[in-house]
Amino acid sequence: MENIICIDGPGGSGKGTISQSIANRLNWHILDSGALYRVLAIACYNHGVELDNETAVTVLAAHLDVQFTLDDEKGSRVILEGEDVSEQLRTEITGAAASKVAALKDVRHALLQRQKAFYQEPGLVADGRDMGTVVFPNAGLKIFLTATADERAKRRHKQLKEQGNSVSIATLSRAIQERDERDRNRAISPLVAAVDAIEIDTTALTIEQVIEKLMLLVNERFAETEF
Repeated sequence: MENIICIDGPGGSGKGTISQSIANRLNWHILDSGALYRVLAIACYNHGVELDNETAVTVLAAHLDVQFTLDDEKGSRVILEGEDVSEQLRTEITGAAASKVAALKDVRHALLQRQKAFYQEPGLVADGRDMGTVVFPNAGLKIFLTATADERAKRRHKQLKEQGNSVSIATLSRAIQERDERDRNRAISPLVAAVDAIEIDTTALTIEQVIEKLMLLVNERFAETEF
C-alpha cells in the first residue's frame, strides 16, 4: 500500500477543491491530472493541432512544457510555454477539448509516466478520472465522488457567475451530460470507479462535510502514518 489517495469522479463532483484541502491538511503533494489534459488542449489550440490528430497531439503531450507554480497573491498558477494559462484552463471550452484528447490512447500513454512521477514522500493526493484504476492502482485509499448533473451544473454556474461570466444552468447541464457520456464510454481508461474505491455522492453535501468524511477514512486507512 502506498501513501497515495486517489480522488476520482466526473467534473463538478468537487474533487478538485476537496483534493487540494486534503493535501493541505496532510501536507502531501497534489496532482491535478485533469489540468494536464486541459493544458494539452490549450497547447493544441496554440499550435493549430486538430484534437483528433492522435499522432500530432501525442507529440505535443510528450514534449509538453508546463509548470505548476504557487503565487502568494494569486494562488496556484499553471504556466504553459512561459505563458500563464490558469484562467483559460477552467473554461468550458477547454474542458470539452480536454475530454476529447483524453480519449486518445497514445496521448494517455504519453502522459502516464509524467503523472506517476508526481508521487513523492511523504505522500500524494491525486485528482482525476482514472487515478485509482490506471495511474496508481496500489494507492492506499481510493475515493470516487459523484453528484447529479443538475447539481454539478449549479455549482459550475455559481463559479462562472462569480467570475463575471453568464451561462445558463440548462446549457451547462447538457454540456456536463455530454462530457460524462464521452468519458464513460471511451475505449481507453473510461470514467469508472475502481473496484476497491469508496463511492461518495456529494449532491446533498457541502464541501466541508465531504472533507470531514474523507479525513475520517484517511485517519483510519493511514493510522500508522504521521501527518
